[in-house]
Amino acid sequence: MASRYGDFYASKWGFPKAVTEGNAPSPQQFMPDYLNDPSFYAKGWHAENVGDGGNFYWVTSPAGYDAGFVVTGDGVVVIDAPPGLGENLQSAIRSVTREPVTHLVYSHWHSDHIGAASQFGPDVKIVAHDLTRELLARFPDKYRPLPTETFSTDAALDVGGTKLELSYKGADHCPGNIYIYGPAQKVLTKIDIVSPGSVTFAHCDVSENISGFYQAHDDILSYDFKALIGGHISRWGTREDVEVVREYWHDLLGFAEEALWEMSNAEALQGFVVGLGREHQMVGAENWINSIANYATEKTLTKTTSNGQTWPERLAGATVWTKYHAWTVAETTRTERTHHGYQAEGNGGPAYIA
Repeated sequence: MASRYGDFYASKWGFPKAVTEGNAPSPQQFMPDYLNDPSFYAKGWHAENVGDGGNFYWVTSPAGYDAGFVVTGDGVVVIDAPPGLGENLQSAIRSVTREPVTHLVYSHWHSDHIGAASQFGPDVKIVAHDLTRELLARFPDKYRPLPTETFSTDAALDVGGTKLELSYKGADHCPGNIYIYGPAQKVLTKIDIVSPGSVTFAHCDVSENISGFYQAHDDILSYDFKALIGGHISRWGTREDVEVVREYWHDLLGFAEEALWEMSNAEALQGFVVGLGREHQMVGAENWINSIANYATEKTLTKTTSNGQTWPERLAGATVWTKYHAWTVAETTRTERTHHGYQAEGNGGPAYIA
Protein backbone atom coordinates (compact mmCIF):
# COMPACT_ATOMS: atom_id res chain seq x y z
CA MET A 1 0.00 0.00 0.00
CA ALA A 2 1.44 3.37 -1.03
CA SER A 3 1.74 6.07 1.62
CA ARG A 4 1.53 9.84 1.16
CA TYR A 5 5.34 9.97 1.24
CA GLY A 6 5.92 7.22 -1.32
CA ASP A 7 8.99 5.13 -0.60
CA PHE A 8 11.25 7.97 0.51
CA TYR A 9 11.23 11.57 1.76
CA ALA A 10 14.13 13.33 0.10
CA SER A 11 15.90 16.45 1.32
CA LYS A 12 19.01 18.10 -0.07
CA TRP A 13 20.30 18.32 3.53
CA GLY A 14 19.22 14.83 4.53
CA PHE A 15 20.18 11.22 3.94
CA PRO A 16 20.32 9.70 0.46
CA LYS A 17 17.71 7.07 -0.45
CA ALA A 18 18.79 3.48 0.19
CA VAL A 19 18.46 1.12 -2.78
CA THR A 20 18.84 -2.61 -3.18
CA GLU A 21 21.63 -2.28 -5.71
CA GLY A 22 24.94 -2.49 -3.88
CA ASN A 23 23.42 -3.85 -0.68
CA ALA A 24 23.74 -7.52 0.14
CA PRO A 25 20.52 -9.56 0.63
CA SER A 26 19.90 -11.02 4.08
CA PRO A 27 21.47 -14.46 4.59
CA GLN A 28 18.97 -17.34 4.70
CA GLN A 29 19.61 -17.93 8.42
CA PHE A 30 17.98 -14.58 9.09
CA MET A 31 14.72 -15.55 7.37
CA PRO A 32 12.81 -18.31 9.23
CA ASP A 33 9.93 -20.04 7.42
CA TYR A 34 7.20 -18.27 9.42
CA LEU A 35 8.17 -14.97 7.73
CA ASN A 36 6.78 -16.42 4.48
CA ASP A 37 3.52 -17.58 6.11
CA PRO A 38 0.64 -15.14 5.43
CA SER A 39 -1.08 -16.25 8.67
CA PHE A 40 1.75 -14.63 10.66
CA TYR A 41 0.82 -11.23 9.31
CA ALA A 42 -2.91 -11.92 9.55
CA LYS A 43 -2.90 -12.80 13.26
CA GLY A 44 -0.02 -10.48 14.20
CA TRP A 45 2.17 -12.83 16.24
CA HIS A 46 4.32 -15.93 16.17
CA ALA A 47 5.44 -17.89 19.25
CA GLU A 48 7.90 -20.70 19.86
CA ASN A 49 8.72 -22.77 22.92
CA VAL A 50 12.41 -22.24 23.73
CA GLY A 51 15.02 -23.80 25.99
CA ASP A 52 14.45 -26.71 28.35
CA GLY A 53 11.37 -27.53 30.40
CA GLY A 54 8.66 -26.69 27.89
CA ASN A 55 7.29 -23.63 29.70
CA PHE A 56 9.33 -20.69 28.31
CA TYR A 57 8.07 -18.96 25.16
CA TRP A 58 9.42 -16.40 22.70
CA VAL A 59 6.85 -14.22 20.91
CA THR A 60 7.43 -11.92 17.97
CA SER A 61 5.38 -9.57 15.80
CA PRO A 62 5.43 -8.42 12.16
CA ALA A 63 6.86 -5.15 13.47
CA GLY A 64 9.97 -7.07 14.55
CA TYR A 65 9.58 -6.70 18.32
CA ASP A 66 9.94 -9.64 20.71
CA ALA A 67 8.70 -10.52 24.19
CA GLY A 68 8.82 -13.64 26.36
CA PHE A 69 6.60 -15.43 28.85
CA VAL A 70 6.89 -18.30 31.29
CA VAL A 71 4.01 -20.55 32.34
CA THR A 72 4.66 -21.42 35.99
CA GLY A 73 1.60 -23.43 37.05
CA ASP A 74 0.76 -20.58 39.43
CA GLY A 75 0.41 -17.78 36.88
CA VAL A 76 2.24 -16.44 33.85
CA VAL A 77 5.34 -14.26 34.07
CA VAL A 78 5.60 -11.93 31.06
CA ILE A 79 8.85 -10.29 29.98
CA ASP A 80 8.24 -6.97 28.23
CA ALA A 81 5.15 -5.73 26.40
CA PRO A 82 6.07 -4.05 23.10
CA PRO A 83 3.29 -1.81 21.73
CA GLY A 84 3.78 -3.29 18.26
CA LEU A 85 2.87 -6.70 19.70
CA GLY A 86 0.23 -5.22 22.00
CA GLU A 87 -2.69 -7.45 23.01
CA ASN A 88 -1.55 -10.08 20.52
CA LEU A 89 0.82 -11.03 23.33
CA GLN A 90 -2.25 -12.16 25.30
CA SER A 91 -3.42 -14.16 22.27
CA ALA A 92 -0.07 -15.93 22.22
CA ILE A 93 -0.35 -16.71 25.94
CA ARG A 94 -3.92 -18.02 25.59
CA SER A 95 -2.74 -20.33 22.81
CA VAL A 96 -0.78 -22.37 25.39
CA THR A 97 -2.41 -21.74 28.81
CA ARG A 98 -5.44 -20.34 30.62
CA GLU A 99 -3.34 -19.27 33.61
CA PRO A 100 -3.61 -15.54 34.37
CA VAL A 101 -0.72 -13.15 33.97
CA THR A 102 0.49 -12.43 37.50
CA HIS A 103 3.90 -10.83 36.92
CA LEU A 104 5.48 -8.53 34.33
CA VAL A 105 9.24 -7.95 34.15
CA TYR A 106 10.50 -4.79 32.46
CA SER A 107 13.82 -5.32 30.67
CA HIS A 108 14.33 -1.54 30.56
CA TRP A 109 12.31 1.64 30.47
CA HIS A 110 12.04 2.23 26.70
CA SER A 111 8.52 2.59 25.35
CA ASP A 112 9.13 0.50 22.24
CA HIS A 113 9.60 -2.55 24.49
CA ILE A 114 7.17 -1.98 27.37
CA GLY A 115 4.70 0.56 25.94
CA ALA A 116 1.80 -1.92 26.13
CA ALA A 117 2.32 -2.83 29.79
CA SER A 118 -0.91 -1.19 30.95
CA GLN A 119 -2.98 -3.91 29.20
CA PHE A 120 -2.31 -6.27 32.13
CA GLY A 121 -4.15 -4.07 34.61
CA PRO A 122 -3.40 -2.82 38.12
CA ASP A 123 -3.17 -6.18 39.91
CA VAL A 124 -0.14 -7.50 38.04
CA LYS A 125 3.17 -7.22 39.90
CA ILE A 126 5.74 -5.33 37.84
CA VAL A 127 9.43 -6.00 38.50
CA ALA A 128 12.26 -3.79 37.19
CA HIS A 129 15.55 -2.15 38.05
CA ASP A 130 15.68 0.88 40.36
CA LEU A 131 16.81 3.10 37.47
CA THR A 132 13.90 1.96 35.30
CA ARG A 133 11.48 3.08 38.00
CA GLU A 134 13.35 6.38 38.40
CA LEU A 135 13.16 7.11 34.66
CA LEU A 136 9.49 6.13 34.38
CA ALA A 137 8.64 8.35 37.35
CA ARG A 138 10.56 11.22 35.78
CA PHE A 139 8.91 10.80 32.36
CA PRO A 140 5.42 9.43 33.14
CA ASP A 141 3.45 7.42 30.59
CA LYS A 142 0.05 5.92 31.42
CA TYR A 143 0.86 2.97 29.18
CA ARG A 144 3.96 2.14 31.25
CA PRO A 145 2.87 1.78 34.89
CA LEU A 146 5.54 2.22 37.53
CA PRO A 147 7.16 -1.00 38.75
CA THR A 148 5.77 -2.36 42.01
CA GLU A 149 9.04 -4.08 42.94
CA THR A 150 12.59 -2.96 42.08
CA PHE A 151 16.16 -4.06 42.75
CA SER A 152 19.64 -2.56 42.39
CA THR A 153 22.09 -5.37 41.54
CA ASP A 154 20.60 -8.88 41.69
CA ALA A 155 17.20 -10.33 42.50
CA ALA A 156 15.35 -13.63 42.24
CA LEU A 157 11.74 -14.07 41.16
CA ASP A 158 10.05 -17.32 42.22
CA VAL A 159 6.51 -17.96 40.98
CA GLY A 160 5.05 -21.42 41.55
CA GLY A 161 8.54 -22.84 41.92
CA THR A 162 9.69 -21.39 38.57
CA LYS A 163 12.71 -19.19 39.13
CA LEU A 164 14.04 -16.24 37.19
CA GLU A 165 17.36 -14.61 38.05
CA LEU A 166 17.47 -10.86 37.47
CA SER A 167 20.78 -9.03 37.24
CA TYR A 168 22.03 -5.54 36.47
CA LYS A 169 25.66 -5.20 35.38
CA GLY A 170 25.74 -1.49 34.53
CA ALA A 171 24.56 0.80 31.75
CA ASP A 172 24.75 -0.48 28.18
CA HIS A 173 21.85 0.05 25.78
CA CYS A 174 20.49 2.35 28.48
CA PRO A 175 20.67 2.67 32.27
CA GLY A 176 18.64 -0.03 34.00
CA ASN A 177 18.73 -2.60 31.16
CA ILE A 178 18.77 -5.96 32.97
CA TYR A 179 19.52 -9.64 32.36
CA ILE A 180 16.59 -12.04 32.93
CA TYR A 181 17.67 -15.68 33.16
CA GLY A 182 15.71 -18.87 33.57
CA PRO A 183 18.31 -21.34 34.93
CA ALA A 184 16.08 -24.41 34.59
CA GLN A 185 15.13 -23.54 31.02
CA LYS A 186 18.54 -22.06 30.10
CA VAL A 187 16.81 -19.09 28.48
CA LEU A 188 18.37 -15.63 28.73
CA THR A 189 16.58 -12.40 27.92
CA LYS A 190 18.82 -9.42 27.23
CA ILE A 191 17.23 -6.76 25.10
CA ASP A 192 18.73 -4.47 22.44
CA ILE A 193 22.25 -5.86 22.42
CA VAL A 194 22.12 -8.82 20.01
CA SER A 195 19.56 -9.11 17.21
CA PRO A 196 20.25 -12.72 16.20
CA GLY A 197 21.53 -13.16 12.67
CA SER A 198 21.99 -9.45 11.98
CA VAL A 199 24.21 -6.50 12.82
CA THR A 200 21.30 -4.86 14.74
CA PHE A 201 19.61 -1.56 13.99
CA ALA A 202 21.54 1.67 13.39
CA HIS A 203 23.99 3.21 15.84
CA CYS A 204 24.45 0.05 17.91
CA ASP A 205 20.68 -0.22 18.27
CA VAL A 206 20.63 3.41 19.42
CA SER A 207 22.55 2.51 22.55
CA GLU A 208 23.68 5.11 25.07
CA ASN A 209 26.83 3.55 26.50
CA ILE A 210 28.87 1.87 23.77
CA SER A 211 31.60 0.63 26.11
CA GLY A 212 28.80 -1.04 28.07
CA PHE A 213 27.26 -2.31 24.80
CA TYR A 214 30.53 -4.11 24.03
CA GLN A 215 30.84 -5.45 27.57
CA ALA A 216 27.30 -6.82 27.39
CA HIS A 217 28.32 -9.28 24.65
CA ASP A 218 30.84 -10.82 27.04
CA ASP A 219 28.33 -10.77 29.88
CA ILE A 220 25.74 -12.56 27.73
CA LEU A 221 28.29 -15.26 26.94
CA SER A 222 29.00 -15.70 30.66
CA TYR A 223 25.55 -17.33 30.99
CA ASP A 224 24.83 -20.99 30.23
CA PHE A 225 21.95 -20.50 27.78
CA LYS A 226 20.29 -22.42 24.95
CA ALA A 227 18.09 -19.56 23.77
CA LEU A 228 18.53 -15.79 23.82
CA ILE A 229 15.57 -13.43 23.55
CA GLY A 230 17.16 -10.27 22.14
CA GLY A 231 14.12 -8.07 21.52
CA HIS A 232 14.46 -8.05 17.70
CA ILE A 233 13.92 -8.99 14.89
CA SER A 234 13.15 -12.30 13.15
CA ARG A 235 14.20 -15.10 15.49
CA TRP A 236 15.55 -16.03 18.91
CA GLY A 237 19.30 -16.51 19.22
CA THR A 238 21.88 -19.12 20.04
CA ARG A 239 25.29 -18.92 21.68
CA GLU A 240 26.88 -19.04 18.21
CA ASP A 241 24.83 -16.00 17.15
CA VAL A 242 26.32 -14.00 20.02
CA GLU A 243 29.86 -15.21 19.31
CA VAL A 244 29.52 -14.20 15.65
CA VAL A 245 28.28 -10.67 16.28
CA ARG A 246 30.87 -10.20 19.03
CA GLU A 247 33.53 -10.87 16.38
CA TYR A 248 31.85 -8.35 14.05
CA TRP A 249 31.79 -5.64 16.73
CA HIS A 250 35.43 -6.15 17.63
CA ASP A 251 36.46 -5.96 13.97
CA LEU A 252 34.57 -2.68 13.71
CA LEU A 253 36.12 -1.32 16.91
CA GLY A 254 39.61 -2.18 15.73
CA PHE A 255 39.13 -0.38 12.42
CA ALA A 256 37.50 2.61 14.14
CA GLU A 257 40.53 2.95 16.43
CA GLU A 258 42.79 2.65 13.38
CA ALA A 259 40.83 5.40 11.61
CA LEU A 260 41.16 7.70 14.63
CA TRP A 261 44.92 7.24 14.62
CA GLU A 262 45.02 7.96 10.89
CA MET A 263 42.66 10.94 10.72
CA SER A 264 42.48 12.67 14.11
CA ASN A 265 46.07 13.81 14.47
CA ALA A 266 46.91 17.49 13.93
CA GLU A 267 48.21 17.08 10.39
CA ALA A 268 45.25 15.03 9.16
CA LEU A 269 42.73 17.39 10.76
CA GLN A 270 44.19 20.34 8.86
CA GLY A 271 43.59 18.46 5.65
CA PHE A 272 39.82 18.32 6.25
CA VAL A 273 39.45 22.11 6.63
CA VAL A 274 42.06 23.41 4.23
CA GLY A 275 40.68 26.14 1.96
CA LEU A 276 37.26 26.24 3.64
CA GLY A 277 37.60 29.45 5.66
CA ARG A 278 36.43 29.84 9.25
CA GLU A 279 32.82 30.24 8.17
CA HIS A 280 32.73 26.71 6.74
CA GLN A 281 34.74 24.84 9.37
CA MET A 282 31.67 22.71 10.16
CA VAL A 283 31.72 21.36 6.62
CA GLY A 284 35.24 20.13 7.26
CA ALA A 285 34.15 18.69 10.63
CA GLU A 286 31.40 16.67 8.96
CA ASN A 287 33.82 15.39 6.34
CA TRP A 288 36.31 14.46 9.08
CA ILE A 289 33.97 12.33 11.19
CA ASN A 290 32.28 10.80 8.15
CA SER A 291 35.68 9.93 6.67
CA ILE A 292 36.53 8.07 9.85
CA ALA A 293 33.24 6.17 9.62
CA ASN A 294 33.82 5.45 5.92
CA TYR A 295 37.31 4.07 6.66
CA ALA A 296 36.03 1.73 9.38
CA THR A 297 33.06 0.68 7.23
CA GLU A 298 35.18 -0.15 4.19
CA LYS A 299 37.73 -2.12 6.20
CA THR A 300 35.07 -4.05 8.12
CA LEU A 301 32.91 -5.01 5.16
CA THR A 302 35.79 -6.15 2.95
CA LYS A 303 37.56 -8.20 5.61
CA THR A 304 37.63 -11.98 5.29
CA THR A 305 36.34 -13.12 8.68
CA SER A 306 37.12 -16.17 10.81
CA ASN A 307 34.97 -18.58 8.76
CA GLY A 308 36.25 -17.37 5.39
CA GLN A 309 33.20 -15.24 4.58
CA THR A 310 32.75 -11.48 4.66
CA TRP A 311 30.34 -9.83 7.09
CA PRO A 312 27.71 -9.11 4.39
CA GLU A 313 27.71 -12.87 3.70
CA ARG A 314 27.29 -13.73 7.41
CA LEU A 315 25.02 -11.08 8.93
CA ALA A 316 21.86 -9.38 7.70
CA GLY A 317 22.01 -5.62 7.34
CA ALA A 318 25.80 -5.41 7.23
CA THR A 319 25.99 -3.22 4.13
CA VAL A 320 23.07 -1.07 5.32
CA TRP A 321 23.85 -0.40 8.97
CA THR A 322 27.64 -0.71 9.32
CA LYS A 323 28.29 2.92 8.36
CA TYR A 324 25.97 4.06 11.19
CA HIS A 325 27.63 1.66 13.62
CA ALA A 326 31.07 2.84 12.47
CA TRP A 327 30.10 6.46 13.11
CA THR A 328 28.86 5.68 16.61
CA VAL A 329 31.72 3.35 17.55
CA ALA A 330 34.34 5.84 16.33
CA GLU A 331 32.70 8.79 18.05
CA THR A 332 32.25 6.98 21.35
CA THR A 333 35.77 5.55 21.19
CA ARG A 334 36.82 9.20 21.00
CA THR A 335 34.63 10.20 23.95
CA GLU A 336 34.51 7.11 26.20
CA ARG A 337 38.05 5.74 25.84
CA THR A 338 41.60 7.05 26.16
CA HIS A 339 43.20 9.56 23.80
CA HIS A 340 46.58 8.05 24.67
CA GLY A 341 47.81 11.38 26.06
CA TYR A 342 46.96 15.07 26.01
CA GLN A 343 48.26 18.35 24.66
CA ALA A 344 51.44 19.56 26.34
CA GLU A 345 52.24 23.26 26.37
CA GLY A 346 52.61 24.44 22.79
CA ASN A 347 51.83 22.21 19.82
CA GLY A 348 52.49 18.61 18.98
CA GLY A 349 49.52 17.03 20.67
CA PRO A 350 48.62 13.51 21.74
CA ALA A 351 48.15 10.63 19.32
CA TYR A 352 44.81 12.01 18.31
CA ILE A 353 43.78 15.44 19.44
CA ALA A 354 40.11 15.54 18.45
